[in-house]
Amino acid sequence: MGVSEGAKVRLVLLDIEGTTTPIAFVHDVLFPFARLRLGDWLTRHAGTDSRRDIVETLRVEHAADLARGEAVGPGYDNQDDNAVVAYATWLMDRDRKSPGLKRWQGLIWEEGYQAGLLHGEVYPDVPPAIRRWRMSGVDVAIYSSGSELAQRRLFASTAHGDLTPLFSGFFDTAVGPKTEPTSYRRIASALAHEPASTLFVSDVTHELRAADAAGCQTRLCLRPGNANQPDAGGYVTLTSFADIQLP
Repeated sequence: MGVSEGAKVRLVLLDIEGTTTPIAFVHDVLFPFARLRLGDWLTRHAGTDSRRDIVETLRVEHAADLARGEAVGPGYDNQDDNAVVAYATWLMDRDRKSPGLKRWQGLIWEEGYQAGLLHGEVYPDVPPAIRRWRMSGVDVAIYSSGSELAQRRLFASTAHGDLTPLFSGFFDTAVGPKTEPTSYRRIASALAHEPASTLFVSDVTHELRAADAAGCQTRLCLRPGNANQPDAGGYVTLTSFADIQLP
């Protein structure tokens, strides 16, 4: 696990929460911001395609949860805002990587960023490291369960300026789950790289295991507030992006 030697790294693929960005920002700022605005967003977007797409995606997810025997609470109705919000809240309480919820949160955060109510947060060691890698000809991309839109807005509004021009790509779970090796192969291929020359950095070992299985190099990111990880001893670790010295 946690390959530390191998092909020259040509792509650095980064997780967000607990890796580029403090977990507290996601859990204490972004999640509550969206939770408080779910009902209001549905009301203001009544009749729009975005609302129809989200509530229909959540309807399909709700049906799948019922089929698995999940106790999802009240029935689901696309036309009942209270029922839609109740299911979304149920998903948030369980930190579920729901495609419908993640897209909905991203749209709410987008409005927050545009209104100046939200500003992206990254660790101070992140921007100089990314710039250093880019200057050496290495591509840098993001892979997160948060929507691609949410990723872009976070990195566009940091105290260090708009960082989005530094990235070669933003990927969410539309490319596949973060626990599936195929997802990492798809991302490497989309950016014209091989998995062997791709370095994936995350704070979660089960994601690193999937990247390992895909043939990627990996690093486990240890930041303040990150949860203890099983099998952490099997990975090369870092506490700052300054620890990543690429050949």
